Amino acid sequence: MNISILGGGLSGIALAYFLQDDERIERIDIWEKEDGIGGLCRSIRKNGYTYDIGPHILFSKDKEMLNLMLSVLKEKNDLRRSNQIIYKGRNVQYPFENDLSKLPEDDRNYCVQSFENNPYRNYVPDNMLQFFLKTFGEGITNTYLRPYNEKIWKYDPAFMDTQMVERIPQPTDDEIRRSAAGETVDGYVHQLYFHFPREGGIEAVVKGFEKRLGEKCHIHLSALVEKVARTDVGFIITAEGVENRAGIVVSTMPIQELCAVYEGMNEDIADNVRDLKYNSIQIVFVHVEEDYSGDNFAFMIPEKDVIFHRISKMDFLGEAYHRREGATYMVEITYRAGDYTDSLSEDEIKCRIEDGMVYLGFAQNSSEISFINITKHRYAYVIYDLHHRKNMNAIRSYFKAEGIHLSGRFGNFEYWNMDKVLREAGNLAARLKEKNL
Repeated sequence: MNISILGGGLSGIALAYFLQDDERIERIDIWEKEDGIGGLCRSIRKNGYTYDIGPHILFSKDKEMLNLMLSVLKEKNDLRRSNQIIYKGRNVQYPFENDLSKLPEDDRNYCVQSFENNPYRNYVPDNMLQFFLKTFGEGITNTYLRPYNEKIWKYDPAFMDTQMVERIPQPTDDEIRRSAAGETVDGYVHQLYFHFPREGGIEAVVKGFEKRLGEKCHIHLSALVEKVARTDVGFIITAEGVENRAGIVVSTMPIQELCAVYEGMNEDIADNVRDLKYNSIQIVFVHVEEDYSGDNFAFMIPEKDVIFHRISKMDFLGEAYHRREGATYMVEITYRAGDYTDSLSEDEIKCRIEDGMVYLGFAQNSSEISFINITKHRYAYVIYDLHHRKNMNAIRSYFKAEGIHLSGRFGNFEYWNMDKVLREAGNLAARLKEKNL
């Protein structure tokens, strides 16, 4: 039996790792259009710096998958999270509701009183905004949660469902009172400590799995998949003009890309795919001559007049990521094709970043800031809009009937972190071994 995996990101490489021990599998081909593996977990190298497509870190409640990720690393750094929210010029420790004493008095009182006297508490939320109001009250929702989420998603939370946020724990009245009184409560404890590859960026995880692949696994780089055709005895995968046969196909490539190359694609399902929402991202890497950010890693920026929603100090991650004096930052800007941000030139983006960094205190003036690199990545964030579940149920049913398996964040169109991607790859491998081989 031959298996073809479309896409060489974490999901594709991990799936091959989980499948390769089955003696019935003769060959596993992984087709990757880029010149290297990694997908969203690919690390970028520029002028001696290494950084990622967003601030990936290694943590999880799923200890089995966390330990698996750590086991493939040569070396790791163990770190304590120090993330801040910049609110009206003040640093508030993340998560916002656990450090309310840092807020101006009026805002603090607004957050506490609307939490304790919350008229939405007994409702069942139908969308993200309703979830925020029910769980945190009007004050915390309006001061931080709503503006930050509008900024990162470029989408009104009233038109997003609860799939991504329903797992967030609700703080108690006691925790809110303690937070307002001056005690910084540690929230989301499973994220409090995290790990990161000592060198090589987050791509080191994917590379670690690659090193564990045996001879039956074949990775084809710069191999753009041009057509996927179903036959009576399997599939034909056409990549770079060459036809290859496979008994089983697993697609980890974005579902939009699979739809574009699948022969005989159902038009109704194609409409479901076109209705899916996602954000793209610009990753801008900058250096500032002085470090004004302290011993912190990531900063969330809800203020709408600052173009970026998050800025992360790479030096925090270890010696290999600190190249010279001062500080290096990864700046994230989400956008959607055709929106206002997408229309800005590179020079305009740089000016907006300089203005934001000076305004927030990451630099005293723009002359301290130098730009190292700017990259754009089309597929970054899955948006759980109100049509997402209906669309994906139809899409999954269609490809299941066609005999194609979906995997990965954009292959399955789910907002999954690395641990969840690994868990789902392992589960899919188990199902394939049980049913299809």
